[in-house]
Amino acid sequence: MADSRNYLSLKQKDIAIAYLLLRILIGVNYFNHGFTRIGNIPGFVEATVKQLENSYFPEFLVRINSYLVPPVELIVGILITIGLATRSALIVTFVLMIILKLGVTSVQNWGAATSMLSYGIVLFILLAGHGFNIYSVDYWRSRKQNQPESTASSEPSIFNFLMSKVRGKRRRQQRHNF
Repeated sequence: MADSRNYLSLKQKDIAIAYLLLRILIGVNYFNHGFTRIGNIPGFVEATVKQLENSYFPEFLVRINSYLVPPVELIVGILITIGLATRSALIVTFVLMIILKLGVTSVQNWGAATSMLSYGIVLFILLAGHGFNIYSVDYWRSRKQNQPESTASSEPSIFNFLMSKVRGKRRRQQRHNF
């Protein structure tokens, strides 16, 4: 009897597109968190201090972290959205989420803590699947850096000509030495 089971087949290009869309989704989220707060950082800081007044963290520590949250969210949001320094931006975002998680759990805000778990899962997927980050500035830059010099510039230059002669001479010397 023939086996008629269908096997799920994931295509790398589809995974890369899904990765791109998820990366943009979380990047826009963090960008907008930072963007909407950046114009009123003092108000954000005061609201955060008030939320965490019953926590075990000293007020000065809450204030310092609160001043940093909006610009960090804005910066990592931009980086993640465009896919520049993606891995580092994801790690910084993970650290930010851990710090925020410490704050909300210290005042037993379990609703916010639960919501933050979904961010953690998305960040985990993006960091673990970083190899699929082919639609990004990071990938474009790595491809551009790894191009041979002869294709890096469409216009011939004296420098490229001289370098090709030097490489040719080295190859001939290496073959002669063996």
